[in-house]
Order: sequence, then C-alpha cells, then structure tokens
Amino acid sequence: MTRSTEGSLPQFPAGFLIGSATAAYQIEGAANEDGRGPSIWDTFSRTPGRVVGGDTGDVADDHYHRLEQDLDLMSELGLQAYRFSISWPRIQPTGSGAVEPRGIDFYSRLADGLLARGITPIATLYHWDLPQALEDAGGWPARDTALRFADYAAVMGEALGDRVAVWTTLNEPWCSAYLGYGSGSHAPGRTDGAAALAANHHLNLAHGWALQRLRDAVTNHEAQYSITLNFTGLEAVDDTSEEAIERIDALAHRSFLDPLLHGRLNERLVRDTAVVTDWSFVHDGDLEDIQQPIDVLGVNYYYTTGVRMWDGRSERSVDDGHRAAAGSPWPGSEHVEFIPPAGERTAMGWGISPDGLEHLLVSLAQEFPDLRLMVTENGAAFDDVEVDGRVHDRQRVDYLARHFWAAERALARGADLRGYLVWSLLDNFEWGWGFGKRFGIVRVDYETQRRIVKDSGRWLAALIAAQSPGT
Repeated sequence: MTRSTEGSLPQFPAGFLIGSATAAYQIEGAANEDGRGPSIWDTFSRTPGRVVGGDTGDVADDHYHRLEQDLDLMSELGLQAYRFSISWPRIQPTGSGAVEPRGIDFYSRLADGLLARGITPIATLYHWDLPQALEDAGGWPARDTALRFADYAAVMGEALGDRVAVWTTLNEPWCSAYLGYGSGSHAPGRTDGAAALAANHHLNLAHGWALQRLRDAVTNHEAQYSITLNFTGLEAVDDTSEEAIERIDALAHRSFLDPLLHGRLNERLVRDTAVVTDWSFVHDGDLEDIQQPIDVLGVNYYYTTGVRMWDGRSERSVDDGHRAAAGSPWPGSEHVEFIPPAGERTAMGWGISPDGLEHLLVSLAQEFPDLRLMVTENGAAFDDVEVDGRVHDRQRVDYLARHFWAAERALARGADLRGYLVWSLLDNFEWGWGFGKRFGIVRVDYETQRRIVKDSGRWLAALIAAQSPGT
C-alpha cells in the first residue's frame, strides 16, 4: 500500500545521499566550442525528422557557459550529491588520440565547484554521446569501440581521480544498444537487431575494461565504482504474460545483469535471439573481463508496464514507453505486446507506479545481497506552467514524494540503498522528444535561459533539510 504524501517527510539513514542528475548533451550546449568534436547525437538531431520539432542540443541549457550559476543553484537547493556525465567528444574529439585540455578544464572546474559547496561529485563516463568518428568506424557493434572507451576512462581517471567520489561507466546501456541500433529511435538511428545485440555485448565489455583502467588511474582510494542500468517493472495481464515477461526481462535486464554480476550470458536471451545472431562476437575471456567487482549498482526507474504475447488476431500494441521508430528494440521478441496500466500517467505516457520501485529494489537486494544500490534516476515529465514567476508542479511533487516513500519502505525491507538522485535538475533536451518534455525540478526558459526553481525543487530542498543530523 502506498503511503500518503501528506504531512511528514521520509527519513533516511546517516550517509544517505539525496541529490539530482543531468547528462552532458542534454544541458551543456557549446556544441562547437573549445575543441569539442561531433557526437552521434549532434548528427542525429540535425537530421530532419529524427527529433520532434527539429530540436538539437547545440545550446540546450547553456550549462557550459553558466556553470557557476548552476553550481550555486545546486547549493541553494541543498543537494548532497550531483550526478553529471562527461562528454566524450569534449575530451577526445574523435574518440581516440589527443586529449582536449579545455574539455578537461571544464569538468575539473565542475568537480572543484561541487566540492567547494559540499556536494558529492558522481561522474558518468558515458551518457550516449559517442564521438561520431567512432560511429563512422563501426560504433558500439564494433569491438574496437570498447577498447577506445577504456582508453578514455583512463584519461578521465587520471584527470579527476583525486576528486570524484563515484565513477559510473555507462548510463542505461540498454538504450544505447537497443534504441540506438535496434529501433533507431535514438542515435545513431540504425535498425539492425544483430547490431543491437553486438552493441549490448561490447558495451558490457567496455564497462569491464574501463573499470580495470580506472582502478589503475584513480588516486582517491575511497572512490567507488558503478554502472547504471534502467529497469522497467513488468506485470502480468493474462495467461501468456509469464512467457512475455521472461522474454522482455532477458533483453531489458538479464542481458546486462547476468554478464556484469554473474559472469555469464543469459540462456533465455541466447535462445530467444538465435534467429537474429549466433553470438560469435563473444570471445574467450570476455565474460571474465566483464565481471569486474563494483561497489554500487545504479538503478534508474520510471514506470511499470504490462506485457503479454501477441495472438496475431488484432493489431499489436507496441507502446513500450519509447518513441516509435522504424525498427524494433526487442530483437527476437517482436511478438510481445506492451499494455500500459490504467490510471495516472506522466506526460511521457508512463504509468505511475511507486510500488514498482519498492519491488525492484527489494528484488535486487535479494538477488545481490552484498551489493549497494543507488537510485541514480527517478522523475517525471509533466506539462508545467509558469505563473507569476512560480511553477506549481503539484503532480511532480506528488510523484517524487510517493517514490521516496517507496525507497524508504525498501530500506525497511532490507535493501542496502545508499542514495537517491532525482531526474532531472534542469528541464533539458529530452532526446528524440526534443524540448517538449520537461523533467526538471528547475524550469528553464529556453529563450532567455532563466532558471526558476519549481515547487518540486523546493520540496526536494525541504526533504534534504528535514533529514536527521548526520545524514
């Protein structure tokens, strides 16, 4: 039963980090400045028809030029942690070779600014902005991209390894592999199921190789190492749902959890995708390299959906929560139907299910009892309206409150949860949806770049302030 959001605020243990998160391409802008090279998202967003409204991240929130202002905003909100991503093409314009010192300087100033304000820096090495030159050479379906990523990780470990508290290798590699190379709804926009599965493996391999290089380069011996995966709650809707859940769970979750944390390929995944690929891109020793010890598993959760097998007698429901495109993000399981639950939904069309977060955290804790967890993204898009300089986003306040209560319940049930980062600090470029979907707890007027703290941002600040001393 979901606890009421009225009245008291949830309480978390000492050391629990409450903060917010962003991603480089979504907020930085300055796409052609200070030596930054093009990424696949620059190419994709500038291609007509790929992004709603023809929007691009060329300017976005202009965070690159407004760094100090945004750091002060984080301090004003009382954030205890801030998760940011590093733009690979800002560091290595072509994805390999010479390092751009102006890119290093930007993230160095960001890390220093966070520490000066008492905010814990959590750095993500890859949030989808692959240098275009590497895509031209084959992208994530090519094994060499994983080697280049490990080199890049070593560069950043050496540059920021004395200041970053938590290093996250990849953000939501499922999206990179299956939306980027399967459905084509994300950059680079390819529609090849076999390429998506090869990308899946090479992203896992990139994580393993990068962790080895990071541990050699980082000088902060208290630094923690992580990967962030996205999880979708899956519910039964009829007697075919068990089969559907197993298929989608294998593609969405097990394709990463099993290699990363168990050191094996998921048998169901290999069987279901045999019509697409023979998995010959997996080499001897790969699984050992992938299964590197991590300190924290990042958990991104937004919604729960129902699934069932399509009977072929009616039009198939494909509303899986992602923007429709020419291909499928479910290679080998295109005959699964997605049935969004009835009831409240966000502006993305995602059903609101706080209990799904509680169930997810508890189930992960039961499977991996020695692994620390952190909610690295959770939030909601709604159609916010500014009135007299205020944004009364009551729906988002309610959404966040109910999900934080769910996290508190998961802790009480034994989940070793160490933090909760709200997506997103700022309204921003929402990938294929452009600027039409607003997730921020701070509103951004894209014409003037004015920032307005929404009621949800004020609620988060109050939640942080209400924690017992020592948290």
